[in-house]
Amino acid sequence: MPKTPTPHSQFVNHANGQITHYIIDDFTDPWKRASTETILIQHGFGRHFAFWYHWIPVLARKYRVIRRDLRGHGLSSDPTSDYDYSLDTVLGEIVDLLDQEKTSRVHLLSESTGGMIGIAFAAKYPERLLSLTTCATPSHLPDSAKRGWALEFKDWPTACRELGARGFSDRMASLPGSIGQADPAYQRWWLDQADLSTGEGFARYAEFLMGLDVRPWMADVRCPVLILAPTNSRNTSLHDQEALKDMIPGSTMVTIDGRGHEIYVDKAEDCQAAFLRFLGVIASDD
Repeated sequence: MPKTPTPHSQFVNHANGQITHYIIDDFTDPWKRASTETILIQHGFGRHFAFWYHWIPVLARKYRVIRRDLRGHGLSSDPTSDYDYSLDTVLGEIVDLLDQEKTSRVHLLSESTGGMIGIAFAAKYPERLLSLTTCATPSHLPDSAKRGWALEFKDWPTACRELGARGFSDRMASLPGSIGQADPAYQRWWLDQADLSTGEGFARYAEFLMGLDVRPWMADVRCPVLILAPTNSRNTSLHDQEALKDMIPGSTMVTIDGRGHEIYVDKAEDCQAAFLRFLGVIASDD
Protein backbone atom coordinates (compact mmCIF):
# COMPACT_ATOMS: atom_id res chain seq x y z
CA MET A 1 0.00 0.00 0.00
CA PRO A 2 1.62 3.30 -1.03
CA LYS A 3 2.21 5.88 1.66
CA THR A 4 0.20 8.62 0.00
CA PRO A 5 -2.15 11.20 1.53
CA THR A 6 -5.88 10.60 1.65
CA PRO A 7 -8.22 13.22 0.13
CA HIS A 8 -8.78 14.56 3.65
CA SER A 9 -5.16 14.52 4.84
CA GLN A 10 -3.72 17.59 6.52
CA PHE A 11 -0.17 18.16 7.73
CA VAL A 12 1.61 20.46 10.14
CA ASN A 13 5.31 21.25 9.91
CA HIS A 14 7.06 21.50 13.26
CA ALA A 15 10.09 23.65 14.05
CA ASN A 16 12.19 20.48 14.52
CA GLY A 17 11.63 19.54 10.86
CA GLN A 18 9.11 16.78 11.56
CA ILE A 19 5.69 16.57 9.88
CA THR A 20 2.53 15.40 11.61
CA HIS A 21 -0.40 14.03 9.65
CA TYR A 22 -3.98 14.40 10.83
CA ILE A 23 -7.55 14.36 9.56
CA ILE A 24 -10.41 16.61 10.68
CA ASP A 25 -13.97 15.29 10.58
CA ASP A 26 -16.70 17.85 11.20
CA PHE A 27 -20.34 17.23 10.30
CA THR A 28 -21.77 19.68 12.81
CA ASP A 29 -24.30 22.32 11.79
CA PRO A 30 -22.38 25.14 10.09
CA TRP A 31 -24.09 27.87 12.10
CA LYS A 32 -23.02 26.20 15.37
CA ARG A 33 -19.36 25.65 14.56
CA ALA A 34 -18.10 28.72 16.38
CA SER A 35 -19.12 27.06 19.66
CA THR A 36 -18.42 23.44 18.68
CA GLU A 37 -16.02 21.56 20.94
CA THR A 38 -13.15 19.52 19.53
CA ILE A 39 -12.20 15.91 20.25
CA LEU A 40 -8.56 14.95 19.60
CA ILE A 41 -8.10 11.20 19.06
CA GLN A 42 -4.65 9.79 19.79
CA HIS A 43 -4.06 6.15 18.84
CA GLY A 44 -1.62 3.73 20.43
CA PHE A 45 1.36 1.69 19.24
CA GLY A 46 1.12 0.25 15.74
CA ARG A 47 -2.08 2.03 14.76
CA HIS A 48 -3.00 5.31 13.08
CA PHE A 49 -5.89 7.56 12.05
CA ALA A 50 -7.77 4.98 9.94
CA PHE A 51 -8.33 2.60 12.85
CA TRP A 52 -10.93 5.02 14.28
CA TYR A 53 -13.07 5.26 11.14
CA HIS A 54 -16.10 3.69 12.87
CA TRP A 55 -16.15 6.32 15.63
CA ILE A 56 -16.52 9.23 13.21
CA PRO A 57 -20.25 8.91 12.35
CA VAL A 58 -21.05 8.84 16.07
CA LEU A 59 -18.80 11.72 17.17
CA ALA A 60 -18.49 14.10 14.24
CA ARG A 61 -22.16 15.03 14.02
CA LYS A 62 -21.85 16.88 17.34
CA TYR A 63 -18.09 17.48 17.71
CA ARG A 64 -15.19 18.51 15.53
CA VAL A 65 -12.87 15.50 15.53
CA ILE A 66 -9.11 15.50 14.90
CA ARG A 67 -7.42 12.14 14.29
CA ARG A 68 -3.65 12.55 14.76
CA ASP A 69 -0.89 10.14 13.69
CA LEU A 70 1.96 9.55 16.12
CA ARG A 71 5.54 10.11 15.04
CA GLY A 72 6.56 7.31 12.66
CA HIS A 73 3.00 6.00 12.37
CA GLY A 74 0.53 6.32 9.51
CA LEU A 75 1.38 9.31 7.36
CA SER A 76 3.39 11.26 9.94
CA SER A 77 7.13 11.51 9.24
CA ASP A 78 9.60 9.04 10.70
CA PRO A 79 11.90 10.38 13.41
CA THR A 80 15.31 11.34 12.03
CA SER A 81 18.52 10.07 13.63
CA ASP A 82 18.94 13.34 15.55
CA TYR A 83 15.28 13.55 16.65
CA ASP A 84 14.87 14.26 20.37
CA TYR A 85 12.40 11.47 21.15
CA SER A 86 11.48 12.71 24.60
CA LEU A 87 8.20 13.31 26.41
CA ASP A 88 8.67 17.07 26.09
CA THR A 89 9.04 16.72 22.31
CA VAL A 90 6.02 14.43 21.94
CA LEU A 91 3.79 16.69 24.03
CA GLY A 92 5.16 19.82 22.37
CA GLU A 93 4.19 18.53 18.93
CA ILE A 94 0.61 18.04 20.11
CA VAL A 95 0.55 21.60 21.42
CA ASP A 96 1.97 22.86 18.13
CA LEU A 97 -0.74 21.08 16.14
CA LEU A 98 -3.44 22.63 18.33
CA ASP A 99 -1.82 26.05 18.04
CA GLN A 100 -1.60 25.83 14.26
CA GLU A 101 -5.25 24.72 14.17
CA LYS A 102 -6.11 27.66 16.45
CA THR A 103 -7.74 25.24 18.88
CA SER A 104 -7.35 26.27 22.49
CA ARG A 105 -8.86 23.26 24.31
CA VAL A 106 -9.92 19.73 23.40
CA HIS A 107 -11.41 16.56 24.78
CA LEU A 108 -8.48 14.15 24.45
CA LEU A 109 -9.55 10.59 23.61
CA SER A 110 -6.44 8.42 23.83
CA GLU A 111 -6.02 4.69 23.36
CA SER A 112 -3.50 2.23 24.83
CA THR A 113 -0.03 3.82 24.95
CA GLY A 114 -1.56 6.98 23.49
CA GLY A 115 -3.31 7.26 26.85
CA MET A 116 0.06 7.34 28.61
CA ILE A 117 0.89 10.39 26.53
CA GLY A 118 -2.57 11.74 27.34
CA ILE A 119 -2.03 11.48 31.09
CA ALA A 120 1.27 13.34 30.88
CA PHE A 121 -0.31 15.95 28.60
CA ALA A 122 -3.16 16.50 31.07
CA ALA A 123 -0.69 17.04 33.91
CA LYS A 124 1.63 19.36 32.00
CA TYR A 125 -0.88 21.29 29.87
CA PRO A 126 -4.10 21.41 31.91
CA GLU A 127 -5.19 24.63 30.18
CA ARG A 128 -5.43 22.77 26.85
CA LEU A 129 -7.86 20.05 27.94
CA LEU A 130 -11.60 19.98 28.53
CA SER A 131 -11.34 16.32 29.51
CA LEU A 132 -9.20 13.19 29.16
CA THR A 133 -10.41 9.72 28.24
CA THR A 134 -8.06 6.75 28.32
CA CYS A 135 -8.94 3.45 26.64
CA ALA A 136 -7.06 0.26 27.61
CA THR A 137 -4.18 2.41 28.87
CA PRO A 138 -1.35 1.13 31.09
CA SER A 139 0.57 3.43 33.41
CA HIS A 140 3.85 1.85 32.30
CA LEU A 141 5.00 -1.19 30.36
CA PRO A 142 6.06 -4.10 32.58
CA ASP A 143 9.20 -6.06 31.76
CA SER A 144 7.13 -9.14 30.97
CA ALA A 145 5.33 -7.26 28.19
CA LYS A 146 8.58 -5.92 26.75
CA ARG A 147 10.04 -9.43 26.69
CA GLY A 148 6.92 -10.78 25.00
CA TRP A 149 7.02 -8.15 22.26
CA ALA A 150 10.72 -8.89 21.66
CA LEU A 151 9.66 -12.27 20.21
CA GLU A 152 12.88 -14.19 19.44
CA PHE A 153 14.91 -10.99 18.99
CA LYS A 154 17.18 -9.12 21.39
CA ASP A 155 14.47 -6.65 22.34
CA TRP A 156 11.19 -5.10 21.18
CA PRO A 157 12.71 -2.31 19.03
CA THR A 158 14.95 -4.86 17.29
CA ALA A 159 11.92 -7.03 16.50
CA CYS A 160 10.24 -4.01 14.89
CA ARG A 161 13.31 -3.19 12.79
CA GLU A 162 13.98 -6.76 11.69
CA LEU A 163 10.40 -7.66 10.85
CA GLY A 164 9.20 -4.27 9.60
CA ALA A 165 5.85 -2.75 10.51
CA ARG A 166 3.75 -5.33 8.67
CA GLY A 167 5.85 -8.30 9.76
CA PHE A 168 5.76 -7.28 13.40
CA SER A 169 2.02 -6.63 13.22
CA ASP A 170 1.48 -10.03 11.60
CA ARG A 171 3.26 -11.72 14.47
CA MET A 172 1.22 -9.78 17.02
CA ALA A 173 -2.02 -10.68 15.24
CA SER A 174 -1.36 -14.35 15.97
CA LEU A 175 -1.61 -13.75 19.72
CA PRO A 176 -5.13 -14.31 21.13
CA GLY A 177 -7.00 -11.09 21.87
CA SER A 178 -4.41 -8.84 20.28
CA ILE A 179 -6.70 -7.37 17.62
CA GLY A 180 -10.29 -6.35 17.91
CA GLN A 181 -12.14 -8.73 15.59
CA ALA A 182 -11.85 -12.39 14.66
CA ASP A 183 -13.17 -11.72 11.15
CA PRO A 184 -10.38 -12.74 8.71
CA ALA A 185 -11.33 -9.85 6.40
CA TYR A 186 -10.80 -7.40 9.25
CA GLN A 187 -7.46 -9.02 10.08
CA ARG A 188 -6.30 -8.63 6.46
CA TRP A 189 -7.39 -4.97 6.49
CA TRP A 190 -5.63 -4.50 9.87
CA LEU A 191 -2.38 -5.82 8.43
CA ASP A 192 -2.70 -3.73 5.27
CA GLN A 193 -2.91 -0.64 7.47
CA ALA A 194 0.45 -1.49 9.02
CA ASP A 195 2.01 -0.80 5.61
CA LEU A 196 1.36 2.92 6.16
CA SER A 197 3.91 2.84 8.98
CA THR A 198 7.55 1.71 9.07
CA GLY A 199 9.56 -0.68 11.18
CA GLU A 200 11.85 2.19 12.15
CA GLY A 201 8.86 4.29 13.20
CA PHE A 202 7.62 1.43 15.37
CA ALA A 203 11.09 0.82 16.79
CA ARG A 204 11.77 4.41 17.82
CA TYR A 205 8.35 4.66 19.48
CA ALA A 206 9.00 1.36 21.27
CA GLU A 207 12.31 2.74 22.59
CA PHE A 208 10.47 5.80 23.87
CA LEU A 209 7.74 3.71 25.51
CA MET A 210 10.19 1.37 27.24
CA GLY A 211 11.31 4.25 29.43
CA LEU A 212 7.92 5.91 29.91
CA ASP A 213 6.18 5.67 33.28
CA VAL A 214 3.34 8.15 33.84
CA ARG A 215 2.58 7.22 37.45
CA PRO A 216 4.44 10.31 38.76
CA TRP A 217 2.12 12.52 36.64
CA MET A 218 -1.20 11.08 37.74
CA ALA A 219 -1.74 13.07 40.92
CA ASP A 220 -1.33 16.28 38.91
CA VAL A 221 -4.22 15.54 36.52
CA ARG A 222 -7.08 17.90 37.32
CA CYS A 223 -9.43 17.74 34.33
CA PRO A 224 -12.39 15.32 34.22
CA VAL A 225 -11.09 11.83 33.40
CA LEU A 226 -12.84 8.74 32.06
CA ILE A 227 -11.07 5.38 32.10
CA LEU A 228 -12.40 2.78 29.66
CA ALA A 229 -11.07 -0.40 31.23
CA PRO A 230 -10.87 -3.71 29.31
CA THR A 231 -11.57 -6.89 31.26
CA ASN A 232 -9.52 -9.22 29.01
CA SER A 233 -6.52 -7.26 27.76
CA ARG A 234 -3.14 -8.96 27.39
CA ASN A 235 -1.45 -5.61 28.00
CA THR A 236 -3.20 -4.14 31.03
CA SER A 237 -5.15 -6.00 33.70
CA LEU A 238 -8.34 -4.85 35.37
CA HIS A 239 -6.30 -4.50 38.55
CA ASP A 240 -3.98 -2.11 36.68
CA GLN A 241 -6.99 -0.10 35.51
CA GLU A 242 -8.34 0.14 39.06
CA ALA A 243 -4.93 1.39 40.20
CA LEU A 244 -5.10 4.01 37.44
CA LYS A 245 -8.45 5.17 38.79
CA ASP A 246 -7.14 5.33 42.35
CA MET A 247 -4.15 7.43 41.32
CA ILE A 248 -5.97 9.98 39.13
CA PRO A 249 -8.04 12.31 41.34
CA GLY A 250 -11.78 12.24 40.69
CA SER A 251 -11.55 9.89 37.69
CA THR A 252 -14.44 7.69 36.55
CA MET A 253 -13.91 4.10 35.37
CA VAL A 254 -16.21 2.07 33.12
CA THR A 255 -15.36 -1.60 32.54
CA ILE A 256 -15.72 -2.92 29.00
CA ASP A 257 -16.00 -6.69 28.59
CA GLY A 258 -14.32 -7.15 25.22
CA ARG A 259 -12.45 -10.02 23.62
CA GLY A 260 -9.04 -8.47 24.23
CA HIS A 261 -7.09 -5.23 24.22
CA GLU A 262 -8.78 -3.40 21.33
CA ILE A 263 -12.07 -2.66 23.07
CA TYR A 264 -12.47 0.47 20.94
CA VAL A 265 -13.01 -1.97 18.02
CA ASP A 266 -14.94 -5.01 19.20
CA LYS A 267 -16.91 -3.09 21.83
CA ALA A 268 -17.02 0.22 19.98
CA GLU A 269 -20.69 0.91 20.72
CA ASP A 270 -20.20 0.32 24.46
CA CYS A 271 -17.12 2.55 24.50
CA GLN A 272 -18.83 5.26 22.46
CA ALA A 273 -21.90 5.24 24.72
CA ALA A 274 -19.75 5.57 27.85
CA PHE A 275 -17.68 8.34 26.27
CA LEU A 276 -20.71 10.37 25.17
CA ARG A 277 -22.36 9.95 28.59
CA PHE A 278 -19.16 11.25 30.15
CA LEU A 279 -19.09 14.30 27.87
CA GLY A 280 -22.77 14.90 28.63
CA VAL A 281 -22.07 14.93 32.37
CA ILE A 282 -19.24 17.41 31.86
CA ALA A 283 -21.50 19.68 29.81
CA SER A 284 -24.25 19.57 32.43
CA ASP A 285 -21.76 20.45 35.20
CA ASP A 286 -20.54 23.59 33.38
